[in-house]
Amino acid sequence: MQVYGLLGNPVGHSLSPPMHEAAYDELGIDARYVTFEPADAGRAIEGARALGIAGLNVTIPFKRDVLAHVEPDALAARIGAVNTIDFAGEPTGHNTDAAGAIRALERADVGLGGARATVVGAGGAGRAVAFALADAGAAVSVANRTDSRARELAAEVPGASGHGLEALPELLADAEVVVNATSVGMEEDRSPIPPEALHADLVVMDAVYRPLETRLLREAADRGARTVDGAWMLLYQGVEAFERWTGADAPVDPMNEALRTRLEGDSSE
Repeated sequence: MQVYGLLGNPVGHSLSPPMHEAAYDELGIDARYVTFEPADAGRAIEGARALGIAGLNVTIPFKRDVLAHVEPDALAARIGAVNTIDFAGEPTGHNTDAAGAIRALERADVGLGGARATVVGAGGAGRAVAFALADAGAAVSVANRTDSRARELAAEVPGASGHGLEALPELLADAEVVVNATSVGMEEDRSPIPPEALHADLVVMDAVYRPLETRLLREAADRGARTVDGAWMLLYQGVEAFERWTGADAPVDPMNEALRTRLEGDSSE
């Protein structure tokens, strides 16, 4: 039996186990997905390798810490964070958050080549999304509460510009895509974007998935914008990890059903 898992702290409410185990069950793969809350990421990786664990996902607070203990691929090195470790040979680090964001937008039939895209937030998720959008051919603007952090990130992303949140109305007036990569709206009825800045020509994606329908997405829909909820990005980063580890095409529909069933159950508690 193959063992995969998740490093983080806390991980008690992670949605990765039901999502990945739905994929194993669907394809008849003899594997299990477990969670770990180590005190030290480096020692955890050494232990996982010694135990023959086949792959690990990584979440807060270890995404940057593990860079010192794996060989990151070019994208993970640019983003400065790893969320997937492959133990086939020497441990290698990857960032599937970037691909997850792109695949979520592509599923919504969003063309990114030449599009004007704004990323709200310059933290870990914002970095992944900004690099991913730029690599897909979009012209990227980053808006952040601390504008200096937005400018620092923009200096690393080809062709990007950095701004404070007060610039959002101007940035979104000409944008086709906006992604909230902050935690604003997570289990609270707030939005990082003023509703008057939203319009019908926008595609609005929220990386927040608890709740599935955030205030940002409600206000965007009210103004005629297309919306993409955060569970799609979460799903596709998991799909990318699964496919990297197993070499098999991920059963996306069963994984999505397991993910949304769990989210709906959480919301009813």
